[in-house]
Amino acid sequence: MQKPNSRLRLVICRRVSTAGQATDGYGLDAQERDCRRWNRESPEGGCRIVHVVTDEALTGKSTIDEREGLMEAMEWIREGRADGILSPNLDRLARELTVQEAVLSYVWALGGRAFTADHGEHLEDDETDPMRTAMRQMRGVFAQLDRGLIRKRLREGRETKGELGGYAYGAPRYGQRAEGKALVADGIEARNLELMKHWRAEGLGVRAIARRANEQGIPSKRGGLWHPSTVARLLNDEDRLKNNESSARRRAWKKEQDRRARAARILGHR
Repeated sequence: MQKPNSRLRLVICRRVSTAGQATDGYGLDAQERDCRRWNRESPEGGCRIVHVVTDEALTGKSTIDEREGLMEAMEWIREGRADGILSPNLDRLARELTVQEAVLSYVWALGGRAFTADHGEHLEDDETDPMRTAMRQMRGVFAQLDRGLIRKRLREGRETKGELGGYAYGAPRYGQRAEGKALVADGIEARNLELMKHWRAEGLGVRAIARRANEQGIPSKRGGLWHPSTVARLLNDEDRLKNNESSARRRAWKKEQDRRARAARILGHR
């Protein structure tokens, strides 16, 4: 693939998982800057940057086939337009060790080479040097463990705060609003809620309450019109619990369908 005595041609691979990270965290510009700095300053550098690819709003758990930018980089290698990839670190390729290993294996299978700005070249696995593979995977294991522990502490902190009556996460219920990191009563919504409870006590059904609230210009939580199902969940704790359980089942079903679809795509590429 690479001509003798010619410089390596590398594709920079960048990834951000959220719009906020793109501007406030380790964003795309910072990632590319680190890659180009490594290429200028590292003894392993001096390569030609022939292309830059980007995956935005994708988590580090995304599989290879879900990453359009990464797949584009693979196409450059497969077509002989590039000799390998360069990423700021393995975490930008993928956060989960299994996906990292899959990406590296894909690059090597295409005859390409893989570099990161924080490490240099990640050499292809060699059965005569098992320590090479073990050390790379150990770094990935501990990096994944560290991220998992951080998420665990944050989740437990939110749960503890919620158990103590504080605002932990999620959209505030009607009648409340988030102020700083605490939930406080929303005076206007609280009065509207009491009014709807009064209508219910008078014998009005949820359809009549929704119609009357819309006629009187009382906005819903999101500023739109009231629907009978929304009123029912608002006024009936049992209905709200059933709705939450139903939503959880729908999310689990969609997650399973997505998993099966990814498996079918991967098997179809074999």
